[in-house]
Amino acid sequence: MARSIYLASPEGDSGKSVVALGLVDLLTRTVQRVGVFRPVARSTETRDYVLELLLAHDGVDLTYDECVGVTYEDVLADPEAALGVIVQRFHDVERRCDAVVVVGTDYTDVAGPTELAYNGRIAANLGAPVVLVINGTGKKPAAVHQTAEVVIAEMHANHAQVVAVVANRCSSRQVDDVRALLAGGTGLPSFALPENPLLTAPTVRQVADAVGGRLIHGDEDLLSREVLDMLVGAMSVEHLLDRIADGAVLITPGDRSDILLGLLMAHQAEGFPSLAGIVLNGGFQPPEVISRIINGLGTRLPIIQTDLGTFRSASAAAAVRGRLSADSQIKVDTALALFEEHVDGAALLAALDVAHPEVVTPLMFEYALLDRARSDKRHIVLPEGDDDRILRAASTLLRRGVARLTILGDETAIRTRATELGLDLAEADVVDPHAGPLLERFATEYTEMRKHKGMTVERAKEIVPSVSYFGTLMVQLGLADGMVSGAAHTTAHTIKPAFEIIKTEPGVGSVSSAFLMCLEDRVLVYADCAVIPDPTAEQLADIAISSAATAVQFGIEPRIAMLSYSTGASGSGADVDKVRAATELVRERRPDLSVEGPIQYDAAVDASVAQTKLPDSTVAGRATVFVFPDLNTGNNTYKAVQRSAGAVAIGPVLQGLRKPVNDLSRGALVQDIVNTVAITAIQAQALAALTTTTTEPAEATTR
Repeated sequence: MARSIYLASPEGDSGKSVVALGLVDLLTRTVQRVGVFRPVARSTETRDYVLELLLAHDGVDLTYDECVGVTYEDVLADPEAALGVIVQRFHDVERRCDAVVVVGTDYTDVAGPTELAYNGRIAANLGAPVVLVINGTGKKPAAVHQTAEVVIAEMHANHAQVVAVVANRCSSRQVDDVRALLAGGTGLPSFALPENPLLTAPTVRQVADAVGGRLIHGDEDLLSREVLDMLVGAMSVEHLLDRIADGAVLITPGDRSDILLGLLMAHQAEGFPSLAGIVLNGGFQPPEVISRIINGLGTRLPIIQTDLGTFRSASAAAAVRGRLSADSQIKVDTALALFEEHVDGAALLAALDVAHPEVVTPLMFEYALLDRARSDKRHIVLPEGDDDRILRAASTLLRRGVARLTILGDETAIRTRATELGLDLAEADVVDPHAGPLLERFATEYTEMRKHKGMTVERAKEIVPSVSYFGTLMVQLGLADGMVSGAAHTTAHTIKPAFEIIKTEPGVGSVSSAFLMCLEDRVLVYADCAVIPDPTAEQLADIAISSAATAVQFGIEPRIAMLSYSTGASGSGADVDKVRAATELVRERRPDLSVEGPIQYDAAVDASVAQTKLPDSTVAGRATVFVFPDLNTGNNTYKAVQRSAGAVAIGPVLQGLRKPVNDLSRGALVQDIVNTVAITAIQAQALAALTTTTTEPAEATTR
């Protein structure tokens, strides 16, 4: 049976969706199958946005209809019958999951006290412990505590068990006081989250819809940007410009061309705030000559026209409240970062009595990557700053505290584009590889490194501004701990500079790659699937040893299968002999490693086949590291497993280099980039730990 958690609140606008999303994310790192359930939905005609948000999480595999109990109308018509339907539909979900997050009602219809009691009855009938979410907006700590005490008593009166309290949307100055007062007064695990205006900010599209507006100029994609301020502008331009702020929407009469042009010029000028949009009210179209000027400026800023007057436009826009939804990655990142920072996940899970399983799902593994990277932040350089995916990934990485970042490219262009996309890259360094003091230094350093090849400073100045060379030199010279590139460049473009500048680790003759293959219940290492087309026996041995080290870095016990079309001594031929020789080289060079080869894939993974073919092997049937005989086999196999078995392939992870540089697929998604940066950071952590261990004896002697 699943362990269920019921989120209840005594009032609306408590921000339950933030806590619900955080809980779902926390549970997907902990158990294999997470479900969500909404006992009472707003309507059957309009889909519930909270439920859609939770269903969009990668860890939830249920349909919308499966996760809805009844509607408010059903509860009003017959509360007892509705409760019976809720219990029945909940158990249908529970049977398929290891844990279920149940999100209580939103106070959109039924009177407050009745609705709170009904939530308590639902929780009791579902056998689900309750996590209370208290709205801290405008409340002093004592008032939050008093609300919690009243609600806990009401829950107990309806036989529901409260196990934790979360005060949300508190004043940032009072977070610690609220948490301490709740914990001391209730005796329960208690947490407090600060208010974050971004989470309740509407999008430009929502504002446009509210005023019945239509886009007449600008980029439709930018309608998804969050609106952080709204201002009615009818005063002279010079006075208005002093009042605008980043993320603001300006509402102004459509016949004030002076204000329109002034705002557009300010928006594009360096040192002025970046606007989210302009609303022209009164039904006026800009004159043709003004439209020509706007087109000539090439601005992407959304300009919206509405027939409403100033007062009605401002009133309608001000009434719009933003929601936390799956289509706003910046809001999702912000919500998860808030939850992770202010909620002790381990303490909450202990209160909910959620057991940790032995299996490792892809989401558990991905979270473990982020968590390890976050534990000791490393500095990663991202050379492809002109790619929106890189900027979106950078925003996620910074908000989740995964790594420190340097992005390469024109700073003005990158920061302008990030602002247009509603991304916060304030904590990232942006470096232009074509200008600045590093260019001269890097040219000199590169010339020295390649002087045996006849390199000159003049030629180096032509090579070094290439983003892959510039980023690689940052890593080599200690200005960054690792590099991730390849979203917009070929593998060769990314790794050729690493071959020239960083070079291979001592004792390793070949740079290779590995994929971390996240199956439904475990993680395996596949190598080489991206770099060496037809490895020799010596190169296969290098790949095996490097892959074992990669496995250890990511918490996988290395049991190496040297794959071939033959198992043991049953076959012969040049290809099998190569694998056999490689296996012997691994045993000679690293007798501490568990390795078997040649071995077929089925004998490597299936215990029953292994018992028949290699009954005495410590690797057969339980291999974790798979070394393919050539690139053709490796690349096709990882893609076949990825598509056919639904595995998540993380990588390729480059191995064998002295410092971490990793390549992205040109079709990489934002999450792929995030994962690869986390992997690179973990590799850098391991390198730093090794360096510290190596230097400690010498330092001790010196002292």
